[in-house]
Amino acid sequence: MKLLLPLILTSFAATLSLAQIPADSYTRTIFSDDFSGAGFGKRWGHYKSGSVVKDGVLMGITPEGSDHNAVDSVTIEPEPDLEMSVKFRFVSDKAKSFNVWFDDKNYKGSHAGHICSVSVSPSSVAIGDAKTGNFRNDIYEKKKATPSTLTAEDKAMLATKNKTLPVTLTLQDWHTLVIRTKGDELGVAIDGKAVGSFKSEGVGHETKTLVSLTTNQVDVHYDDFSIKAPAKR
Repeated sequence: MKLLLPLILTSFAATLSLAQIPADSYTRTIFSDDFSGAGFGKRWGHYKSGSVVKDGVLMGITPEGSDHNAVDSVTIEPEPDLEMSVKFRFVSDKAKSFNVWFDDKNYKGSHAGHICSVSVSPSSVAIGDAKTGNFRNDIYEKKKATPSTLTAEDKAMLATKNKTLPVTLTLQDWHTLVIRTKGDELGVAIDGKAVGSFKSEGVGHETKTLVSLTTNQVDVHYDDFSIKAPAKR
């Protein structure tokens, strides 16, 4: 499948005027995959994933009984600012959501090196600063505690680290998601239209080294996945 890049980039440039991101900023392709091959390429990594490449798409599958949703990832050289684009569709109402993660596996201050994420469901888009929010080591450990030991101050802080925006996405139809980070701002567009943006200090992490898709739980298909960055100076 071919992306309608001129339309998407023009729309996205307009939506992220707060970050003053030129339409042609993300010109350097780091990785792309249209899943036209017989399976996953060598650069793909997986964690507790049953996902497969079939009929020209990545079919996200969390194995039955797994204690973690399926993660399919690509490791890159460290980058501060990234654009991730992917086509997706929710095949049935079993498809709850999927997450796009930007991580740094060398960063030890957050669980699993999580930096920031975007979660997409048929009815909402949730943006999170994981580095200084939910996955900061001390906060993550508190949330795991039974009962949770989060204080009122913790909860107030976490409310500033996440943002949820409403969307309406039809099942079966293909949609195009574009995410861009620029400094401490992250912006999201779907089908060439702005969903919204979010600013938080963790997003500005200078060395993002991994981009992944997490499927919650099944029946999410992906195509035309790409990672781009600004041209090197």
